[in-house]
Amino acid sequence: MAKKDLVNFPGEGLIKTTDVPRGDLETASRVQLNRRGNELFNAGRIEEARRLFQTTGYSDGLIRVGDWYREHNKPIDALKMYKLAHDDERSGALIEKMAAIVQNLLHEEDQHDQPIG
Repeated sequence: MAKKDLVNFPGEGLIKTTDVPRGDLETASRVQLNRRGNELFNAGRIEEARRLFQTTGYSDGLIRVGDWYREHNKPIDALKMYKLAHDDERSGALIEKMAAIVQNLLHEEDQHDQPIG
């Protein structure tokens, strides 16, 4: 992750769009939607799959979407998916990495602000 990653915030910013799956979905419907989400994901239709996984609260699907985002340099989106999936290990690792980047940026800024002499 580079300095430019810090400016690649999604349109919604850091707001979690949902944390609780729809409670009015029957188990059979949830299973069908998860299967459809998996098909879409495997076909490369990531955003459509994400919407289904968020609707059903399918944590494995959310994690796979998060991994895809991370691999495609979208760390903020990845973090949102990990948080929605309640994956503390992945979200914690990503937060630590982002914190290290911010610390490095602040350190670089301090270095540039030092008087020459």
